[in-house]
Amino acid sequence: MNTISLNNLVKELTGADISAKSPLGGGSVASVFQIVLDNGRSLVVKQSTDGDTTGGLEIEANMLRHFSQHSPITCPDVLYADPDCLIMDFIANDNRMGNAVQLDLAEQLAAQHNLTADAYGLNFDTLIGGLHQPNNQTPSWVTFFGEHRLRHMTHASLLEGKLSPSMTRRIDHLIDRLGDLIGDTPNASLLHGDLWGGNILCQDGKLAALIDPALYYGDHEIELAFGTLFGDLTPDFFSRYREIIPIAPGFFEERRDLYNLYPLLVHVRLFGGSYIGSVDQILSRFGH
Repeated sequence: MNTISLNNLVKELTGADISAKSPLGGGSVASVFQIVLDNGRSLVVKQSTDGDTTGGLEIEANMLRHFSQHSPITCPDVLYADPDCLIMDFIANDNRMGNAVQLDLAEQLAAQHNLTADAYGLNFDTLIGGLHQPNNQTPSWVTFFGEHRLRHMTHASLLEGKLSPSMTRRIDHLIDRLGDLIGDTPNASLLHGDLWGGNILCQDGKLAALIDPALYYGDHEIELAFGTLFGDLTPDFFSRYREIIPIAPGFFEERRDLYNLYPLLVHVRLFGGSYIGSVDQILSRFGH
């Protein structure tokens, strides 16, 4: 979409003209920038990169709409979406994720996790980091996590040359014994799906919004595990969260590493390198 077309579209949507435009960080499937309108309103625009065929922007819009309709946590409102362009409201972020934000996030995320479904997955497939994420609705968490998360990402990594056949076999063996390691029927909680610091917006000591979801319903522990992968969720968060939703014994000692295999495999596909070593360490820990 050229600048004139974008100006016309924004004018049609908002009745205002673009007065300033600046790039924003992030965006796995698109270029991202902020526009300021002549009435003072700010929007975020994502435009697909050349050759993108994933339909990622429309999928992201669908995720944001679902999140907005079901989660108590704020996310950007979608104004417009097509395969090449996504326009949504801008949400200010001061990047000061102190203790007060951790407590607020714990309370709001626990409220979201208390929203449950009858099956794991979702009624449409989603993306994580621009990668396809199948959400086949499944009554067994062991089956869903094993087949539609670990095995899917593992074999996609193998096909792309990011994982060796030997490591793929090790992960397959672990998947085959998942029933001995995790429960089969935890609550199917509404999950953001990509909970790391870059997707947590905060302002004035409060959680402002979550962005870039990778939405589905699953065990809340996988979300908590992901939040510790890069140290984004602190002891203050967990102290408040567990006052609302108990965390079963063994999470920090064992299941956290097991659940973090999934985001690590996502990072193997996206970045390779040291993430393969992290996968190897977890497999070795579980005897594979």
